Amino acid sequence: MNFDFSDDQKMLRDQARRFLTEKCTAKTVRKVFESDAGHDATLWKQIAEMGWHGTAIPENYGGLGLGYLELCVVAEELGRALAPVPFSSTVYLFAEALLAAGSEEQKKKYLPKVASGELIGTFARAEGPGAVTPKSIRLSFKGGKLSGKKIAVADGLDADYAVVLARTGDEAGERGLGLALVDLKGPGVTRRVEDSIDPSRKHAELSFDNAPAEALGKAGEGWDLANAVLNRAAILTAFEQVGGADICLAMAKDYAMTRYAFGRPIGSFQAIKHKLAEMYVNNELARSNAYYGAWALLTNARELPVAAAAARVSATQAFDYAAKENIQTHGGIGFTWEVDCHLFYKRSRELGLVLGSQRSWKDKLVNALELSNAA
Repeated sequence: MNFDFSDDQKMLRDQARRFLTEKCTAKTVRKVFESDAGHDATLWKQIAEMGWHGTAIPENYGGLGLGYLELCVVAEELGRALAPVPFSSTVYLFAEALLAAGSEEQKKKYLPKVASGELIGTFARAEGPGAVTPKSIRLSFKGGKLSGKKIAVADGLDADYAVVLARTGDEAGERGLGLALVDLKGPGVTRRVEDSIDPSRKHAELSFDNAPAEALGKAGEGWDLANAVLNRAAILTAFEQVGGADICLAMAKDYAMTRYAFGRPIGSFQAIKHKLAEMYVNNELARSNAYYGAWALLTNARELPVAAAAARVSATQAFDYAAKENIQTHGGIGFTWEVDCHLFYKRSRELGLVLGSQRSWKDKLVNALELSNAA
């Protein structure tokens, strides 16, 4: 049995890597990092021209209809390049929410714009610090109007539309929640920039004051739909994290082979060897879980919640460890602004929180395993 990507998928990977190596350098990331811009508009347009936005969107909605394995390939390369674009918010979250819950009319209206790169979307869940739970959702969606606030919305400054988890009825808990689709450039919407650990992926606070919105899916199904979207996004984000972790390992290895101390490469010292070996083991474990997640995503398998949580936890741990040990391998210079190590560390922290904390995903993994064992 072959668990590897096909030759065509590897060709897509090589093409994406060449493109991003040329178009998305550290200088590109630093430009967004040091500016007020939410993303690199030129790179976003070029990626759209490559057709990546529509990789997994069906052809009848303007996409390429290739599938999720191809999207996983693209995600890994975007992670390797630290691409400062709202790809994950738009493709992994917004588009997946439309595919999962949108009406035929909504899909035909919005998905072609996603596929062409014309529309930037996002997904808004959190309203305060801590884990997002049904009880923590207070933003209301009644009579076609949204009122309330969402915080830490990834790419919220640049997004044209947002899918918002809101309270749609008086029922308590999950049954009172639904999804709403809102035009962020419409009336009743205000945005405020929030501090982010990774300024190349900016976040925003979104406030709604009777903002017009339309229902996405059925009322009362919002919590289940949101979790389904997050599970799918977790696998795609895991591939981004694996890509970033691999680059950190490569950077650390290259530096260890060229940096001399006491007349010999520092890579010859046992302490450095152990760091690199541990990074490699963590990365391979994360890749294995990401591949399992890719299979579950492609087949919409029953094991998808388990696969998503396992991929999310292992990829978060791998990228976090690799980013920290990359800095340590570089020594004092690794902490400086001039070296790119800190860019990967910041992105590792941002990706580790954008879909919920590692602790919350560990809880999901335990719950999903319990349910699968009981079945």
